[in-house]
Amino acid sequence: MDDHPKLEEGLGSGTSKDDEGRGKNVISHENEQKSVIMSNPRVATLDAFRGLTIVVMILVDDAGWAYPRIDHSPWNGCTLADLVMPFFLFIVGVSIALALKRVPNVKYAIRKIIFRTLKLLFWGILLQGGYTHGSDDLSFGVDIKKIRWFGILQRIALVYFVVALIETTTTKLRSTSLELDHFSIFTAYKWQWIGGFVAFLIYMVTIFSLYVPDWSFVVYHHHKHERLTVKCGMRGHLGPACNAVGYVDRQVWGINHLYDEPVWGRLRACTLSSPDSGPFRKNAPNWCQAPFEPEGLLSSISAIISGTIGVHYGHVLIHFKGHGERLKQWVSMALVLLIVALILHFTDAIPMNKQLYSFSYVCFTAGAAGIVFSGFYILIDVWGMRFPFLFLEWIGMNSMLVFVLAAQEIFTSFINGWYFEDPENNLVNWIMQHVFSHVSEKVGALLYVIFVEITFWAVVSGILHKLGIYWKL
Repeated sequence: MDDHPKLEEGLGSGTSKDDEGRGKNVISHENEQKSVIMSNPRVATLDAFRGLTIVVMILVDDAGWAYPRIDHSPWNGCTLADLVMPFFLFIVGVSIALALKRVPNVKYAIRKIIFRTLKLLFWGILLQGGYTHGSDDLSFGVDIKKIRWFGILQRIALVYFVVALIETTTTKLRSTSLELDHFSIFTAYKWQWIGGFVAFLIYMVTIFSLYVPDWSFVVYHHHKHERLTVKCGMRGHLGPACNAVGYVDRQVWGINHLYDEPVWGRLRACTLSSPDSGPFRKNAPNWCQAPFEPEGLLSSISAIISGTIGVHYGHVLIHFKGHGERLKQWVSMALVLLIVALILHFTDAIPMNKQLYSFSYVCFTAGAAGIVFSGFYILIDVWGMRFPFLFLEWIGMNSMLVFVLAAQEIFTSFINGWYFEDPENNLVNWIMQHVFSHVSEKVGALLYVIFVEITFWAVVSGILHKLGIYWKL
């Protein structure tokens, strides 16, 4: 067995006999003579859940335009697309707990955490900073003055760094006993919960106390620019224009470095096509055209709670051997989270909002993740129904590869780069026009995503798995 902890969790993780509930799990502490060894069967649910998250991301990214109800909610609310990011963070947390269940060398583990965080930040800026322009625009390059500094991988990097660092540095402070009950598991890992509470406190205090002044931005129309002003002068606002989340990002990153096509442009106040995208109303508020970072800094601090809850699910997997004991822990916590979220949302105390990463949104999505994870665990690891979910396992084992090449359209852009005479004469458009030409545009888009994209990457991931090839960060 390796002398150092394996830190291959989250989006870029694959399979390992010593990680993520597979093979023999060892919990050990430096300068301690006592070590506890437990044997767990391979937990295939981890890969399947990660693969499901990637599949849903591809589905909503490439078919969401045809079905706005599954695309990101323009503001308050929670759709299928809004579950993707919290599901990523949830499984990152689960994997952190399993990968760091033994930390014989704390300094080495911290170096690995820092290095992996930097790799996630690098890939995030490269993929979502604006250097690649998508499958329909074969040009490349980014103006440094407008580069997008924060995105999906950067948020994952921040959550991973904080949660993994707490898990590593508190290894000497927690008990090695595996005989924990329903309540003692919370006290045994109190520092993880304290970290999540501190993140929650920072977020809540900032979002309700920070004063948001008026702000302005520039829009470009036919080589002309116009400066528009948004009137604010308030604090504690949870609407699109004057919230603290947007204000923090404008101050930290600069308004030119934010995402310039936010989903709030699909609100009824902005367009008659709501919840679909469309031309702005003539009397639409100025903020409808303004940039906003959906993976912003302040909302990423709130997202640490999602990772913390995932870590708790991983701890349950480590300390409870029986299926029933694990499911009792997971399902009860998920139900509590869902109830809290629904009460907060439907009383308008704190609406669910992915853009703000509100507390009700954290609770609802973490609860949903817990229910789905528990359901997968019953089907795959308890009942042994593994075959129907093999394609999800394969994708989950190579999730970073599929994320980069499929979800970020790198492979599609490569295919579109080979055309005949006109860029529109490419293989992707030919498939759309000839294979799915006998159905409606919406149905054709859905069938293309299912049978061309998801099926293709499931086959590729399966082949790579058979060859033992995994791309990990």
